[in-house]
Amino acid sequence: MAGKTDARHVAGIDYTLTRRRVRNINLRVRADGSVAASAAPRVPAALVDAFVASRAGWVRAAQDRAARRARWDAAADAALPEKADALAQMTALCRAYYPQFASTCPGGVFPRIAVRDMHTRWGSCSLKTGTLAFSRRLCVAPRPAQEYVVVHEFCHFAHPDHSPAFWAAVEAVLPDYRQRQQLLR
Repeated sequence: MAGKTDARHVAGIDYTLTRRRVRNINLRVRADGSVAASAAPRVPAALVDAFVASRAGWVRAAQDRAARRARWDAAADAALPEKADALAQMTALCRAYYPQFASTCPGGVFPRIAVRDMHTRWGSCSLKTGTLAFSRRLCVAPRPAQEYVVVHEFCHFAHPDHSPAFWAAVEAVLPDYRQRQQLLR
């Protein structure tokens, strides 16, 4: 049940306030840098304004991250390889790591590799189809980051979650996986 939406401004922050059935005041910065708050109809607008103002530092930091991400995305999109080239690149990288994961791949066979125009994920693993899919944007990331995503997705064949056992499997192959993760943030 979405309710009334108001444009508001406080502490140098423009935001939209939407009235909804929520327990708390929710605040988020969207990918485009716009700010949205939601609150129950009974919460006074002044209280929402005070909440947003108290989080002004966090909002500005999140907007800066969104702007950096947008610039990186624009630069990456300009340099993206053709899908066939991206598929060849990711397939070659997967073949290099496959021997370490052959026993955990469905049927013990090399998985199907796919490249897609994903914007919210770097990769995915489908146990049902035995497919590893990668974002085409991954092809322009640093090589250590690409290797991390490949290993991460291969490890999902043995551990379909993000349990401690999953992370131990990733770390067994890439002891520096945390540093590699940071290259994708």
